[in-house]
Amino acid sequence: MNSYTAVVEKCTETGLYVGYVPGFPGAHSQGTTLDELRENMQEVIAMLLEDGEPILEGQFIGTQTLAV
Repeated sequence: MNSYTAVVEKCTETGLYVGYVPGFPGAHSQGTTLDELRENMQEVIAMLLEDGEPILEGQFIGTQTLAV
């Protein structure tokens, strides 16, 4: 079992939670709650993995706070 880091944002227009895995093409989804988003993301990733282990285009490192 592998683990992937998803970036999660909340859309101000729709109120939906949106998630994606950086560098993993197609690994994105949305949900009305964080629990729903997690379940949807797990389902999408499982479907993508049916085609084999992906070659990730990037790796999540972290976030930075910038003062401007």
